[in-house]
Amino acid sequence: MKRLLSLGVVFLPWVLKRWLLRRFWGYQIADGARIGLSYIFPGRLVMGEGAYIGHLNVAIHLERLECGAHSIIERSNWITGHALAGGHFRHRTQRDPALLLGEHAAITKSHIIDCTDKVEIGAFTTIAGYHSQLITHGIHVVDGRQDCKPIRIGAYCLVGTRVTVLGGAALPDRSVLGAGSVLNKVHTEEFAVYAGQPAVRVKGLPTDAAYFHRASGFVD
Repeated sequence: MKRLLSLGVVFLPWVLKRWLLRRFWGYQIADGARIGLSYIFPGRLVMGEGAYIGHLNVAIHLERLECGAHSIIERSNWITGHALAGGHFRHRTQRDPALLLGEHAAITKSHIIDCTDKVEIGAFTTIAGYHSQLITHGIHVVDGRQDCKPIRIGAYCLVGTRVTVLGGAALPDRSVLGAGSVLNKVHTEEFAVYAGQPAVRVKGLPTDAAYFHRASGFVD
Protein backbone atom coordinates (compact mmCIF):
# COMPACT_ATOMS: atom_id res chain seq x y z
CA MET A 1 0.00 0.00 0.00
CA LYS A 2 2.79 2.42 0.92
CA ARG A 3 4.55 1.68 -2.37
CA LEU A 4 1.41 2.58 -4.32
CA LEU A 5 1.08 5.78 -2.31
CA SER A 6 4.72 6.62 -3.04
CA LEU A 7 4.16 6.09 -6.76
CA GLY A 8 1.19 8.43 -6.68
CA VAL A 9 3.22 11.14 -4.96
CA VAL A 10 5.73 11.15 -7.84
CA PHE A 11 3.21 12.70 -10.24
CA LEU A 12 1.85 15.41 -7.95
CA PRO A 13 2.58 19.14 -8.38
CA TRP A 14 5.81 20.01 -6.60
CA VAL A 15 4.34 22.20 -3.85
CA LEU A 16 1.95 19.44 -2.79
CA LYS A 17 4.58 16.73 -3.23
CA ARG A 18 7.05 18.61 -1.05
CA TRP A 19 4.44 19.09 1.67
CA LEU A 20 3.61 15.37 1.71
CA LEU A 21 7.27 14.32 1.73
CA ARG A 22 7.93 16.62 4.66
CA ARG A 23 4.78 15.79 6.58
CA PHE A 24 4.48 12.02 6.14
CA TRP A 25 8.01 10.89 5.30
CA GLY A 26 9.78 13.39 7.54
CA TYR A 27 12.17 14.44 4.78
CA GLN A 28 14.22 17.62 5.21
CA ILE A 29 13.77 19.54 1.96
CA ALA A 30 14.81 23.18 1.69
CA ASP A 31 12.30 25.60 0.22
CA GLY A 32 14.48 26.15 -2.84
CA ALA A 33 15.13 22.45 -3.50
CA ARG A 34 13.15 20.47 -6.06
CA ILE A 35 12.47 16.91 -7.26
CA GLY A 36 11.15 16.18 -10.75
CA LEU A 37 9.30 13.08 -11.94
CA SER A 38 11.50 10.66 -10.04
CA TYR A 39 10.97 7.88 -7.48
CA ILE A 40 13.08 9.11 -4.55
CA PHE A 41 12.26 7.26 -1.33
CA PRO A 42 15.28 6.60 0.89
CA GLY A 43 14.87 6.11 4.62
CA ARG A 44 16.04 9.68 5.21
CA LEU A 45 16.29 12.50 2.67
CA VAL A 46 18.06 15.81 3.19
CA MET A 47 18.13 18.37 0.36
CA GLY A 48 19.91 21.69 0.81
CA GLU A 49 18.93 25.02 -0.68
CA GLY A 50 18.93 24.88 -4.48
CA ALA A 51 19.48 21.11 -4.63
CA TYR A 52 17.80 19.51 -7.63
CA ILE A 53 16.85 15.96 -8.61
CA GLY A 54 15.60 15.77 -12.20
CA HIS A 55 13.34 13.34 -14.02
CA LEU A 56 13.36 9.54 -14.27
CA ASN A 57 15.72 8.91 -11.36
CA VAL A 58 15.23 6.11 -8.83
CA ALA A 59 16.67 6.13 -5.29
CA ILE A 60 15.51 3.22 -3.10
CA HIS A 61 16.73 0.85 -0.37
CA LEU A 62 19.00 3.56 1.07
CA GLU A 63 19.17 4.51 4.72
CA ARG A 64 19.83 8.10 3.68
CA LEU A 65 20.35 10.39 0.72
CA GLU A 66 21.92 13.76 1.43
CA CYS A 67 22.11 16.36 -1.34
CA GLY A 68 24.17 19.44 -0.51
CA ALA A 69 23.15 22.94 -1.47
CA HIS A 70 22.98 23.47 -5.25
CA SER A 71 23.86 19.84 -6.00
CA ILE A 72 22.28 18.16 -9.02
CA ILE A 73 21.18 14.64 -9.90
CA GLU A 74 20.20 15.07 -13.52
CA ARG A 75 18.21 12.31 -15.26
CA SER A 76 17.74 8.54 -15.52
CA ASN A 77 20.10 7.56 -12.72
CA TRP A 78 19.58 4.33 -10.75
CA ILE A 79 20.62 4.70 -7.10
CA THR A 80 20.02 1.75 -4.84
CA GLY A 81 21.39 0.00 -1.77
CA HIS A 82 20.69 -2.84 0.62
CA ALA A 83 18.76 -2.18 3.81
CA LEU A 84 20.55 -2.72 7.12
CA ALA A 85 17.83 -5.19 8.06
CA GLY A 86 18.73 -7.47 5.13
CA GLY A 87 20.34 -10.87 5.54
CA HIS A 88 23.64 -10.10 3.79
CA PHE A 89 26.67 -8.12 4.99
CA ARG A 90 26.12 -8.73 8.72
CA HIS A 91 29.87 -8.99 9.20
CA ARG A 92 30.15 -5.37 8.07
CA THR A 93 28.97 -3.86 11.34
CA GLN A 94 29.77 -0.27 10.24
CA ARG A 95 28.00 -0.54 6.89
CA ASP A 96 26.20 2.66 5.88
CA PRO A 97 23.85 2.38 2.86
CA ALA A 98 23.94 6.05 1.93
CA LEU A 99 24.70 8.50 -0.84
CA LEU A 100 26.25 11.77 0.31
CA LEU A 101 26.46 14.45 -2.37
CA GLY A 102 28.43 17.58 -1.53
CA GLU A 103 27.39 21.14 -2.33
CA HIS A 104 27.48 22.05 -6.03
CA ALA A 105 28.28 18.41 -6.95
CA ALA A 106 26.63 16.91 -10.03
CA ILE A 107 25.64 13.46 -11.25
CA THR A 108 24.73 13.72 -14.92
CA LYS A 109 22.72 11.06 -16.78
CA SER A 110 22.19 7.30 -16.87
CA HIS A 111 24.60 6.24 -14.16
CA ILE A 112 24.28 3.31 -11.73
CA ILE A 113 25.26 3.97 -8.12
CA ASP A 114 25.21 0.99 -5.76
CA CYS A 115 25.05 2.24 -2.18
CA THR A 116 25.15 -1.10 -0.39
CA ASP A 117 27.85 0.77 1.54
CA LYS A 118 28.40 4.52 1.65
CA VAL A 119 29.17 6.45 -1.52
CA GLU A 120 30.52 9.93 -0.87
CA ILE A 121 30.87 12.45 -3.69
CA GLY A 122 32.63 15.65 -2.68
CA ALA A 123 31.66 19.26 -3.21
CA PHE A 124 31.98 20.68 -6.75
CA THR A 125 32.66 17.22 -8.22
CA THR A 126 31.11 16.15 -11.53
CA ILE A 127 30.18 12.56 -12.35
CA ALA A 128 30.17 13.36 -16.06
CA GLY A 129 29.02 11.65 -19.25
CA TYR A 130 26.90 8.49 -19.26
CA HIS A 131 26.78 4.91 -18.03
CA SER A 132 29.30 4.94 -15.20
CA GLN A 133 28.98 2.40 -12.39
CA LEU A 134 29.90 2.94 -8.75
CA ILE A 135 29.65 -0.52 -7.19
CA THR A 136 30.24 -1.00 -3.46
CA HIS A 137 29.42 -4.70 -3.16
CA GLY A 138 30.37 -8.01 -4.74
CA ILE A 139 31.21 -11.64 -4.00
CA HIS A 140 34.31 -12.33 -1.89
CA VAL A 141 35.66 -15.48 -3.55
CA VAL A 142 37.89 -16.62 -0.67
CA ASP A 143 35.26 -16.13 2.02
CA GLY A 144 32.43 -17.32 -0.23
CA ARG A 145 30.03 -14.56 0.75
CA GLN A 146 28.79 -11.11 -0.24
CA ASP A 147 31.05 -8.27 0.84
CA CYS A 148 31.00 -4.49 0.57
CA LYS A 149 33.21 -1.45 1.11
CA PRO A 150 32.54 2.30 0.82
CA ILE A 151 33.59 4.55 -2.07
CA ARG A 152 34.88 8.10 -1.76
CA ILE A 153 35.15 10.58 -4.62
CA GLY A 154 36.84 13.75 -3.40
CA ALA A 155 35.96 17.41 -3.87
CA TYR A 156 36.49 19.26 -7.18
CA CYS A 157 36.96 15.97 -9.06
CA LEU A 158 36.02 15.30 -12.67
CA VAL A 159 34.94 11.71 -13.33
CA GLY A 160 34.81 10.81 -17.02
CA THR A 161 32.16 8.90 -18.91
CA ARG A 162 31.61 5.13 -18.58
CA VAL A 163 33.97 4.52 -15.66
CA THR A 164 33.76 1.76 -13.05
CA VAL A 165 34.53 2.53 -9.41
CA LEU A 166 34.73 -0.46 -7.06
CA GLY A 167 34.15 -0.75 -3.33
CA GLY A 168 37.10 0.40 -1.24
CA ALA A 169 38.34 2.83 -3.91
CA ALA A 170 38.98 6.52 -3.36
CA LEU A 171 39.74 9.38 -5.74
CA PRO A 172 41.57 12.29 -4.07
CA ASP A 173 40.38 15.89 -4.12
CA ARG A 174 41.09 17.95 -7.25
CA SER A 175 41.82 15.07 -9.57
CA VAL A 176 40.47 13.59 -12.80
CA LEU A 177 39.41 10.01 -13.56
CA GLY A 178 39.71 9.37 -17.30
CA ALA A 179 36.87 8.00 -19.42
CA GLY A 180 36.48 4.22 -19.36
CA SER A 181 38.77 3.76 -16.36
CA VAL A 182 38.43 1.23 -13.54
CA LEU A 183 39.21 2.69 -10.11
CA ASN A 184 39.83 -0.20 -7.72
CA LYS A 185 41.92 1.17 -4.87
CA VAL A 186 42.69 4.24 -2.79
CA HIS A 187 44.71 6.99 -4.48
CA THR A 188 45.99 9.99 -2.56
CA GLU A 189 47.87 12.40 -4.86
CA GLU A 190 45.85 15.49 -5.72
CA PHE A 191 46.11 17.53 -8.96
CA ALA A 192 46.56 14.40 -11.07
CA VAL A 193 44.88 12.45 -13.87
CA TYR A 194 44.17 8.77 -13.16
CA ALA A 195 43.31 6.52 -16.10
CA GLY A 196 43.41 2.91 -17.27
CA GLN A 197 42.17 -0.51 -16.21
CA PRO A 198 43.06 -0.45 -13.38
CA ALA A 199 43.48 3.31 -13.07
CA VAL A 200 46.95 4.67 -12.31
CA ARG A 201 48.37 8.17 -12.18
CA VAL A 202 49.26 9.20 -15.73
CA LYS A 203 50.13 12.88 -15.32
CA GLY A 204 49.97 15.88 -13.05
CA LEU A 205 47.71 18.91 -13.37
CA PRO A 206 48.41 22.58 -12.60
CA THR A 207 47.29 23.64 -9.14
CA ASP A 208 45.77 26.81 -10.57
CA ALA A 209 43.52 24.98 -13.08
CA ALA A 210 40.22 26.88 -13.17
CA TYR A 211 38.02 23.80 -12.63
CA PHE A 212 39.58 23.27 -9.20
CA HIS A 213 38.70 26.76 -7.98
CA ARG A 214 35.09 27.20 -9.11
CA ALA A 215 32.66 29.15 -6.95
CA SER A 216 29.69 27.55 -8.74
CA GLY A 217 29.18 23.92 -9.71
CA PHE A 218 27.84 24.66 -13.18
CA VAL A 219 30.51 24.64 -15.89
CA ASP A 220 29.81 26.95 -18.87
